[in-house]
Amino acid sequence: MPMASTLSDRLSRLVKTMRGQARITDSNVADMLREVRMALLEADVALPVVRDSVARVKEKALGTEVVGSLNPGQALVGVVHKELAATMGEGVSDINLVTQPPAVILMAGLQGAGKTTTTAKLAKYLIEKRKKKVLTVSADVYRPAAIEQLKTVTRQAGAEWFPSTPDQSPHDIALAAIDHARRHYFDVLLVDTAGRLAIDEALMAEIRDLHAVLNPVETLFVVDAMQGQDAINTAKAFKEALPLTGIVLTKLDGDSRGGAAMSVRQITGAPIKFAGVSEKIDGLEVFDAERHAGRVLGMGDIVALVEEVTKGVDLDAAKKMADKLRSGDGFDLNDFLSQISQMKKMGGLGSLMDKLPTHLAAKAGQGDMDRAEKDMRRMEGILNAMTAKERRQPSLLMDGKSKASRKRRIATGAGVQIQDVNRLLNQFDQMQTMMKKMNGGGLMKMMKRMGGAGGLKGLMGG
Repeated sequence: MPMASTLSDRLSRLVKTMRGQARITDSNVADMLREVRMALLEADVALPVVRDSVARVKEKALGTEVVGSLNPGQALVGVVHKELAATMGEGVSDINLVTQPPAVILMAGLQGAGKTTTTAKLAKYLIEKRKKKVLTVSADVYRPAAIEQLKTVTRQAGAEWFPSTPDQSPHDIALAAIDHARRHYFDVLLVDTAGRLAIDEALMAEIRDLHAVLNPVETLFVVDAMQGQDAINTAKAFKEALPLTGIVLTKLDGDSRGGAAMSVRQITGAPIKFAGVSEKIDGLEVFDAERHAGRVLGMGDIVALVEEVTKGVDLDAAKKMADKLRSGDGFDLNDFLSQISQMKKMGGLGSLMDKLPTHLAAKAGQGDMDRAEKDMRRMEGILNAMTAKERRQPSLLMDGKSKASRKRRIATGAGVQIQDVNRLLNQFDQMQTMMKKMNGGGLMKMMKRMGGAGGLKGLMGG
């Protein structure tokens, strides 16, 4: 079972059960932590890492006030997301090439982790993204096909390959390659090393010797994301033998449970620098802990949504509005307009859409979105064409002798038809009635009820 789906399933169930609870309490945090602990263990995260993560989530979650319109479930998911991201690394850590060329990068890891293909993928990345002249060499003299394999994938990557043979010692190969790289002005030398099926002392001694000869700027530990708990033991052993500067997680595209990403980072203290996301030669991505945590949670970028909402919402204004709504009195067209401008401050529907969990986003197809954006702009135009008095006293437009001429003036001012003005007034009227029934409620609730505004209902999953 992929880590992503188990964790996100558990958390979204929890978010559902917590709807309507206004605060984060000891007991709902306890429920959440149980779910998180179970999901992380199922995802093969190492027990000490699970313990640490859960303790930190607990500390951050307790007493967190729920901001504006978000419910406690979402706020807690936000806390878990931040914690997952922090466990897997802070932001993005790029590769270090600051040195007198050639910058040597030593690739270490067990056999079968994908070291040789990762070497070629990294070569391609350095050529394309960093505009470097790259040379690769294989110091794996034990597997007959290893040297040939590196030659083939290096050619695919567009880098140059330095020949070596199984009867040379890894030590001599390293010296010859670095000498060639210096004489021919290569920016980067990538050294692929031998792996074993398991860790043994001879392998560790050899790689320590290579490290001493090459003095690499980066020593990257290549580990298979699907290895789970085994990855942790390997990481520990390599960390003890070598000063690792970074980790490359391969096979992140499979249904890997992803636990390795959390464990390996914590155990080695080295940042995850790249992730292998496909078999293709360009299937290497700079690892972004935030994004991976989002993927793990399977919640779209719900955290960015949380931040967007809290950033865009003027909490005082929202509170005043909620009080107004609660009493059911005095909700006028100015309030309607301020709701629309709140949405705009939050980057409009489109930007919220991008951050919604996939299942909601799919529900609210792009056509609906464009229509809803257009409707919002039209509504804003109509409201702005009204006088301050009309916005304050919508009854002037709903009844009274001058309502027809007022509506005509507004329609002309906004460049719309009179029926558009009527439609807006109807929506406002329905909304006012709804408000009284709803007995107040935040921006999201309101947006949910504004289904008439074209696709908004679908957007908010209502």
